Amino acid sequence: MLQNRIPYRISGGTSFFSRAEIKDILAYLRILTNPDNDSAFLRIVNTPKREIGPKTIQKLGEWAILRQKSLFNASFDVGFKQTLTGRSLIALQHFTHWLANIAKRAEREPLLAVRDLLHDIDYKSWLYETSTSSKAAEMRMKNVNQLFGWMDEIVNSNDIDEAMTLSQVVSRFTLLDMMERGETTEDLDQVQLMTLYASKGLEFPYVFLVGMEEGLLPHQTSIDEDNIDEERRLAYVGITRAQRALFFTHCRERRQYGELIRPEISRFLHELPQDDLLWEQNKKIVTVEQRMEKGQSAIADIGARLGLNKK
Repeated sequence: MLQNRIPYRISGGTSFFSRAEIKDILAYLRILTNPDNDSAFLRIVNTPKREIGPKTIQKLGEWAILRQKSLFNASFDVGFKQTLTGRSLIALQHFTHWLANIAKRAEREPLLAVRDLLHDIDYKSWLYETSTSSKAAEMRMKNVNQLFGWMDEIVNSNDIDEAMTLSQVVSRFTLLDMMERGETTEDLDQVQLMTLYASKGLEFPYVFLVGMEEGLLPHQTSIDEDNIDEERRLAYVGITRAQRALFFTHCRERRQYGELIRPEISRFLHELPQDDLLWEQNKKIVTVEQRMEKGQSAIADIGARLGLNKK
């Protein structure tokens, strides 16, 4: 939805821009484009860890208030060295000087600057250190890569005359974030997405179950633990939400963790009454002549029923 600029809202799940790793990276982008953004500075100053403790931040904050400057700009003041000394000062100024250099490079080459930023902070290792599992870390890094991919598409979009600046990219992401949380003032039509859990008790004329693949539904964890009964119940919940028509989708191939895989169709599709399923790949190709013949036959049939074909 984001990639195609389609407004949407998620019910019962975590939105993309609400994820901690996305908030971290957006905070870096915001401070690069606006050094006066104190909230962004506070989020990233010690993410990942840089030996910049609460006391250091407190002294910097006191000095910033005294000099009526932002936290970032206050760190460069010569007089601040009299307030903070030793390793704490070195760690803080090393961080802010590095950030200032990245910001200058971002004005000329935003994509390369952000790529170098992610490399310099070794954010991937940070995710592995702070995540509950290696798989969770992989998924979080996948989200970061997705964000960078969207940034690449926005900067190099073919529908604009000039490449967008990093500041414009941040503004675009901010708008998308607001749209996700329903904070835009415009009354926009939105695609409504929800988890299977959130759909319980609801019904809709048309329902789309996306990703009917082994590893997604049923989920790979349930397959590994030989416990797919709950997954089957969830699939049943989704199926029975439809009042008029139900659509299943699955990928022929998808890229996962940098590798191209060809998913297997979900076993739950094979468990359904096959006479009630219309498989897209089994549809017969109908020529223009066949459609015309069928249409003429239908008209003739209607005429016969109404007695219009009698001489």
